[in-house]
Amino acid sequence: MSGRRYRDAYGIPHLAADDHEALAFAQGRVTALDRAWQIEVERHRSQGTSATFLGPDAVGWDAFARRVRLDDTARRCHAALDPATARWVGRYVDGVNAGLAAGAQRAPEFAATGLTPGRWQPWTPLALWLTHHVLFAGFPGKLWREHVIRRLGPAAAGLFAVDGPVASGSNGWLLPAGRTATGAALIAGDPHRFIEAPGIYQQIRLACPEYDVLGFAVPGVPGIAHFGHAGQVAWAITNAMADYQDAYAERLRRRDGRVEAYGPRGWRPVHRHVETIEVAGAPPVEVEVIETERGPVISGGPDEHPDLTVSLRHPPRVTGELGFAVLPALLRARTVDDVDAALDGWVEPVNVVLAADTAGGLLHRVAGRVPRRHPDNGVRVVPGWDEAYAWRGWHPMPKSPVGQVAVMANERGISAGLGVEFAPPYRAERIRALLTARTDWRPEQLGVVHTDTRLAAAGPLLELLADVAGLSSAATALRDRLLRWDRRMDADSVDAARFADLRAAVVRRLAAHPTLAVLAEPPAHPEVFGPWLALLPRVGYAVLPLLHADLPGLDRDALLRAAAEEVAATDDPRRWGQRHRLAPWRALPDPAAPAGPELSGDHDCVLATASVPGLTDLCSRGPAARYVWDLGRRADSRWVVPLGATGAGPHRDDQLPVWLRGELVEVTCDWDRLTEEHDD
Repeated sequence: MSGRRYRDAYGIPHLAADDHEALAFAQGRVTALDRAWQIEVERHRSQGTSATFLGPDAVGWDAFARRVRLDDTARRCHAALDPATARWVGRYVDGVNAGLAAGAQRAPEFAATGLTPGRWQPWTPLALWLTHHVLFAGFPGKLWREHVIRRLGPAAAGLFAVDGPVASGSNGWLLPAGRTATGAALIAGDPHRFIEAPGIYQQIRLACPEYDVLGFAVPGVPGIAHFGHAGQVAWAITNAMADYQDAYAERLRRRDGRVEAYGPRGWRPVHRHVETIEVAGAPPVEVEVIETERGPVISGGPDEHPDLTVSLRHPPRVTGELGFAVLPALLRARTVDDVDAALDGWVEPVNVVLAADTAGGLLHRVAGRVPRRHPDNGVRVVPGWDEAYAWRGWHPMPKSPVGQVAVMANERGISAGLGVEFAPPYRAERIRALLTARTDWRPEQLGVVHTDTRLAAAGPLLELLADVAGLSSAATALRDRLLRWDRRMDADSVDAARFADLRAAVVRRLAAHPTLAVLAEPPAHPEVFGPWLALLPRVGYAVLPLLHADLPGLDRDALLRAAAEEVAATDDPRRWGQRHRLAPWRALPDPAAPAGPELSGDHDCVLATASVPGLTDLCSRGPAARYVWDLGRRADSRWVVPLGATGAGPHRDDQLPVWLRGELVEVTCDWDRLTEEHDD
C-alpha cells in the first residue's frame, strides 16, 4: 500500500502507505490537491505577504505577522525539532510541493487573483500552526482591560467579565462505559471557531503498518492533533481558556543609530530591522520590526506614545518549542497512557483533553505551557522594566478523574487555576443535565446534545424585566410573551427573535450610558486588535454583569423599560433564523453571494452559533466540526463539517445540509466501501 488514496461518498480522503514517512507525503499531497487555495493563503499570512494578492485590506494582518515574527518563530521551532520529527514534517512538505500545481488548477481563486503557487519550506507547517493560534488565547483582551482601567480606574478591570466575555466556545464530553448502551465509552463534541470556507478542520484517515487513525487535521499541518480515533484509543479537546501570553509596556528610544529598550537592568539595545509589504493595487508599506528582551513589539514604537508601545511574550517565542513531536506520538498511541505521555510535550494552544481506550482507560487533563508570573500579568499590560512581572517557570498541568460523565465547555473547571476569563457555565451545565438523564446512550443519539438550543442565559435578563413597572400595554404583552417562551433559540421561533431584539436594545442603551460611552473611542493600537477593543461587542457579552454593576446614574428599570418599549413598537414578525444566518469567512469574499442558510442556536446555547448582540445577528463563529467517537466499534463513529471535505468541486459544501440538520456522517472504515482515486 504505497501512497494509495481512497475517498468515501463525501470525498473524505483515506490514505494508505507502506510507512510513516510515506504516509506524511501522501497527507501533504492530498491536502494540496484538496485545499491548495486555503493553505497558500495561510502560508502567505504566516509570512506577512497576503497583501500581495489580496490587496490593502490584508495589510493590517501582514504588518502584525511581521512585527510578531511568526515566520522567524517557526524557523526557530523547526530548528529545535528532533531529527525523526523533522524528517516526518519534511516529507509532508514534500507532498504539499508535489501537489500544489495540480491543486491550484482545481481552485478558481488562483486565476481570480493571479496568484501562482509558491514553494513550501520545511518550517511552513509550524508557521501555519502559529498563525492559527497566535491570537487564540486572546492576549488583546489585556489591551482592552488596560483601556478600561485607564478610563474608569483599577476597580473596573473585571467590569465586562461574564465569567469572561467570549463569543462562543467548544463543547466536549466523555461518557464512560456504564452510561452507554454498548458498554464502551463514547467521546463527542464540537469545536467552535470562526467558520471558514474552506473549513479549518479536514476530515482524513491515515493508515500505515504502525497505525490507522482517523480524525480532523488542520490543513497544512501533518498528523491529527486535536480530534482522533486510532481504533484502540480516541481523544478530543476544547480550549482550556488558559492565560499564557503576556503584554508588556515598553519604553523605547533611538540612540546612536539603534533602538534601545528600558528593562529591569536599564537601557539595553534591541533587535531592529525594516521589512517591506508589497500591496496589490497600492504602494508598498514599510514595517519596523523590533524585539526587546520581553518579546516582539506588536504595537507602538520608539516614535509613538509610550502608553501604546507593547510587546508580546508567548511560549513558542521564548522556548523555541512548538510541541510538534507530539503529533506523530499521538498517531502511534494505543492507550490513554500513551496519549497522556505524548501530551506532556504539548505547547499551544493550551487545551482540556478527554481520552478513552478500549481497555476502559479514561483521561481528563490539561495540556500545554502556562508560565508562572505575577497575577497582574493575566489582567492587563504590565511594565516591562519591572522584574516583578517576569516569568518564573511553568505551571504543572492538572488532571481530574472521570466520574459519571466528563464535560468540557470552556467553563471555570479543571483549568480554573490557569486562566482569568472563562465561559459562563450555561453550556457545561446543560450538557451535563442532558447526559445524566439516561444511561443507554448510542452514537446516533448524541446529535440531540450537539444541537440543543435552550438559552439558559435568557432567564436572568427576563427575570429583571419581570419586575419592571410602568410598561405600556404593548410592552407588557411583549414581556408576558417572553416569560412564557420556552427559551429555545430555534430558527423557526419568532419569540427567540423578539428576545434577541430585547437584548440588542439593552446592549445599545448600556453602551450609550455615560460611564461606558467613554470607552467607545478605542486606543490607537493596530487595526488587527480592533475586534477586541470595540465597545458594543464587549457590552453585548456582558449584559447581565453590567446591569448589576454600580454604574453611576444607571436607572436599570428605566433602561429595561425603554428597551421593551422600543421592541414592542417595532412588532417585527421575522423568525430568528431569518436574521441569524451563517456568514463564513472567506479570504476572497464574494459581495454578490446570497445570504447564508438559517441557523438555530445562540452563543450561550450548546449549539453555540455566535452572533454579536447589539451589532449583528449574523453568525461567523460556531461548530467548525462535530464528532462522536465510539470506543466499542469505530465504524459506528460519526463526524461532519459545516461545508465539505474539499475547497472546490462537488465536495466543496455537500456536508452543509447534514450539518444544518444537526446530523452526522457515518465514518467509513471498510476499505472495500471506498473508491480508490488515481492521478489520471
